[in-house]
Amino acid sequence: MTKHSNPEQIRSGLPVVTLEIDGMTCASCVGRVEKALLALPGVNSASVNLATQQATVRFDDKPDANLAAEAVKKAGYTAHIPQPASQVVLEVDGMTCASCVGRVEKALQASTGVAAASVNLVTKRANITLSDPSVTPQMLADIVTKSGYPAQPVASTTPASGAERRAEKNDAEIKILKRDVLIAGALALPVFLAEMGSHLIPTLHHIIDSTIGMQNSWHLQFILTTLVLFGPGLRFFRIGIPALLRGGPDMNSLVAVGTLAAWGFSVVATFMPAVLPAQTVNVYYEAAAVIVTLILIGRWMEARAKGRTSHAIAHLLGLQAKTARVVRDGVTQDIPLEDVRAGDLVLVRPGEKVPVDGEITEGTSYIDESMITGEPVPATKNVGDTVVGGTVNKTGAFTYRATKVGSDMVISQIIRMVEDAQADKLPIQNLIDKVTTWFVPAVMLAAFVTFLIWFIFGPEPAFTFALANAIAVLIIACPCAMGLATPTSIMVGTGRGAEMGVLFRRGDALQSLRDADIIAFDKTGTLTIGKPVLSQFFSFVGNQDDEMLALAAALESRSEHPIATAIVQAAEEKGLQQPEVKEFEAVPGFGVSGMVDGQAVHVGAERFMKKLGIDVATGAKAAALMTAKAQSVLYMARGGVLVAAFSVADELKPTTKATIDALHKLGLKVAMITGDSKVVANAIAKELGIDEVSAEVLPDGKVEALKRLAGSGRKIIFVGDGINDAPALAAADVGVAVGTGTDIAIESADVVLMSGDLTAVVDAIALSKATIRNIRQNLFWAFSYNTALIPVAAGLLYPFYGILLSPVLAAAAMALSSIFVLTNALRLRSFTSTRT
Repeated sequence: MTKHSNPEQIRSGLPVVTLEIDGMTCASCVGRVEKALLALPGVNSASVNLATQQATVRFDDKPDANLAAEAVKKAGYTAHIPQPASQVVLEVDGMTCASCVGRVEKALQASTGVAAASVNLVTKRANITLSDPSVTPQMLADIVTKSGYPAQPVASTTPASGAERRAEKNDAEIKILKRDVLIAGALALPVFLAEMGSHLIPTLHHIIDSTIGMQNSWHLQFILTTLVLFGPGLRFFRIGIPALLRGGPDMNSLVAVGTLAAWGFSVVATFMPAVLPAQTVNVYYEAAAVIVTLILIGRWMEARAKGRTSHAIAHLLGLQAKTARVVRDGVTQDIPLEDVRAGDLVLVRPGEKVPVDGEITEGTSYIDESMITGEPVPATKNVGDTVVGGTVNKTGAFTYRATKVGSDMVISQIIRMVEDAQADKLPIQNLIDKVTTWFVPAVMLAAFVTFLIWFIFGPEPAFTFALANAIAVLIIACPCAMGLATPTSIMVGTGRGAEMGVLFRRGDALQSLRDADIIAFDKTGTLTIGKPVLSQFFSFVGNQDDEMLALAAALESRSEHPIATAIVQAAEEKGLQQPEVKEFEAVPGFGVSGMVDGQAVHVGAERFMKKLGIDVATGAKAAALMTAKAQSVLYMARGGVLVAAFSVADELKPTTKATIDALHKLGLKVAMITGDSKVVANAIAKELGIDEVSAEVLPDGKVEALKRLAGSGRKIIFVGDGINDAPALAAADVGVAVGTGTDIAIESADVVLMSGDLTAVVDAIALSKATIRNIRQNLFWAFSYNTALIPVAAGLLYPFYGILLSPVLAAAAMALSSIFVLTNALRLRSFTSTRT
């Protein structure tokens, strides 16, 4: 069994710092950032996620975010310390072009206390996220005005969540990449046609030679390629060259070195051909220009696919209402969602979204809670029932009192859980991290060796062959695919789970669920409804079942025992009129007594009847039937004569049997841990087909029971819902809390089922298997791609088949590898719940 006293100790028991990191493009970047963070004094662990561009750093003692950010900076990347977001919106006048936007953004971003600034030329607005809440909107407006553009604060703003900010950032990245792809494509196309077209179509070569001349063609190609490299392609050099100079090359370094080599050699051949051997004078402008264009296309498609991996969070955010209709000081008014306060009375009409969490005070309705629980059937809501923000009111109108707003709302907690899970690393990721830390340097060494071999042993022109093959090796190597293989699948898998009402509070629970051998259930409230109900009732006085039930209910209505509540509820559901009871007396451990219509009435266990000297032989047959079903038998006597026997039981949930059967089909052993007697526990286990039973277990003995069930080496899942389940949930390899249970149980679990439907356990395990299978597919592709194509790019097939891989084709293959991984991960969005 995995041994941690509490999963929250792993997550938040140690001081944690979260950093937002810019500039990471591949798995080797992740390795370098983690290495830099782990080298810091006092750091316990560091986890960097390429997909979310975040680092989670756990310190043994006092956390130091600035120290961590500085270490990331020294490693060659930019780190931001996220603060509680404070949003400011400015209206800016005088902007007429993109350069104006740039100047305004530069002025804002250079200002103290500004975490991010985005300026829109069309709306004439600047959206600013503050890292220092002491900075006022007017201070920022003054800064922009001094830069030459009059600005003033917009009165009303809405704080954006971290997920919204990342979505906006991703959208902006997509737009920029699309723009650069179009620019690079437009510039690279004439270069490609002029050079490659001349080789493939002799007529085109003759036309160029007879009109502008080949030398002028090379001059034109130089101009266009230079614009591509130092325009849209400049991003590769800005990041890649400094990384190379620091001795920590990344994917950008490979692209930068490869394209600069092709461009630099071509420049020498164009303007100083005399310094080169005559047979090597040639240009490779088209390789440099097309490589940059193809890689930009790949990154553009990556960014679009990455945006879709966060579909679930975006969907959840979109479910929230924008306004709420509240009653304040006797006046009904519509206010923005962020202005709703706990205690407000909120009105909801048919078809509207529930704005915030609360409790109904007036009215009834059916509410679609599928976005929270995954249940497709609307739930009935009455006075006293709770409602959740973001759910949809289907029919009636109702009023409710807001109890949780803002970050305390269930939907906010769900988003936070999903984001936390997506930031986690699976154990399978460790291998990738180890490989990618040396991968890029190894590729650069391979490219250098390729160059030497071809230059020394290759056919003439040897230099041309050596340069082309070395560039192909640099370009085709793609640690991006390896770095994206795991986090993208986690993001999509956990997001899909959230949509189905299955929340992974720890990302690594995805892998642990798949590897489990046995699943143990708490009984009360997990396998059962958790509330005693009247199961069977036998009257021994003619056809007077209802009369006898009303008599029992009248007596039990004076008791506070849960069994008494079940009897009274059964009578009320039948609409029975209860007679008046006098001289009521409760005998602890035995039963209750009272006078009804002048006759003594007693209700209790068999020992109570024997104490009173009442013969229970009349009810022996009925008692045997109820005992066989593991139900507790009670008797009722009137006037010293047995008149009825009945049983009260905690009934199984409707989906319990189907869940156990489905788990067996998945190859899992099923166990039950309960405080009930062995007779009752074994009867339930026989009815459900449970493999192993631990009965008569005290609340503090569940952890020991888990250890016994796990035995030697078996990985165990525990499913529970109560406060007394919290230690067992934390001690199991994977703790699964039924979301209808207590907050403490949920906080101790690794996976939370938002509904009480146990078939969600099957969904969680099946989704785990599907996600890990998806990750393995991604890793197989990423590793196989590099293993197979790097030797091909180096020219391994040339001596046997005369095959060489063009640097242009290498760039296309590199882009496709990352797109394949992302597209494969997105297939998890089609995972289907067993409950639909």
